Amino acid sequence: MIRTVSFTTSRAARAIAFIFLSSLCTANLVSAQAPQAQPAAVPDAVRIPRPTPQEVETARRSLAEFVRTADPATREILDRYPDILEVRTPPANTAIIPNLAQQFRTKHEQNLEVARQGDIELLLMGDSITDFWRNTDGPFAGKSVLDEYFGGWKIANFGIAGDTTEGVLYRLENGEGRGFSPRAVMLMIGTNNTRRNTAAEIAEGIGAIVLKLQENFPEAEVLLLGVFPRGGANDPVRQTIAEINGRISQLHDGNSVHYLDIGDAFLDEDRNIPTGVMSDGLHPSTEGYRAWAEAVREPLTRLMDAD
Repeated sequence: MIRTVSFTTSRAARAIAFIFLSSLCTANLVSAQAPQAQPAAVPDAVRIPRPTPQEVETARRSLAEFVRTADPATREILDRYPDILEVRTPPANTAIIPNLAQQFRTKHEQNLEVARQGDIELLLMGDSITDFWRNTDGPFAGKSVLDEYFGGWKIANFGIAGDTTEGVLYRLENGEGRGFSPRAVMLMIGTNNTRRNTAAEIAEGIGAIVLKLQENFPEAEVLLLGVFPRGGANDPVRQTIAEINGRISQLHDGNSVHYLDIGDAFLDEDRNIPTGVMSDGLHPSTEGYRAWAEAVREPLTRLMDAD
């Protein structure tokens, strides 16, 4: 009996030791992982007001004093529902925290190879709407239009279908913003963020990208396009896009950042998008790319020719 107890105790001790060591190893693995990316810097023109730690602490002290001195009826409610009153700080804005989805890494690596080769005059940066400038056929084919209007320039297309502001930030911070010096950058990004970010958050993300472009390419002119219209005239996302564009228009300085909203080029008189322009209400067709090219050819040429 004593031997049995001794055996059980020993086995339990080994189990405890194993759990402890496993936990220690796990902790070491976690600590060895790359730290979470820090939020990117944001221009004042699109910055969301956020309370300072001191302001948050002042609010918490005031709330605590209110609770302490509340009348009995109020205290009863507060005791019954303890979370009914609390000081909440704004959540982190994911649109400004660099992060690239795993499925976009291969395309990112391809862009890095292009960047390493250098000799780029015009950089196209964005999501699928930019990416599909390279398509030679299919419903969203922009290559023939690109060649016709801008074929005289050495162009790098760093659009990635499905990408977001945080993805572009990651890519610029991890190689796509080095190795070359473009004369101009045409940026259009943000529509994919509308599924999970507010207009103000998306504007911060776009502003952060503009800052990063200026940091990476100090000699380049940035043609910042407003987010293109999508869906029907009464689609709620249209209001979100209008708010985004109203905010990012404040980034225009007429010096190195040039804001341009060409959304009307894709709309009919009823503010709808003809199927011949965007068959899915989001991605330009060849006709849609031609409307885009016509709208930006003059200002883009002017920026490309700027000293």
